[in-house]
Amino acid sequence: MTSSCQRESKTNKHQAAATGKPASTAGKPTGEEVEEEIDIDLDAPETEKAALAIQNQFRRFQKKKK
Repeated sequence: MTSSCQRESKTNKHQAAATGKPASTAGKPTGEEVEEEIDIDLDAPETEKAALAIQNQFRRFQKKKK
């Protein structure tokens, strides 16, 4: 089984080949690309409900996986 680091490395190499950029800079934003900042209120009730729903789905997935 391939580890996540190996998969990421392979993915970066494929991206670099497609974009013509070196593998070390394939996934990193350049000076022209600005990373969008996301502001999430972690204390909002909707955020807590969403987090619980995601956690429950993940737990079900883990149970099913066994």
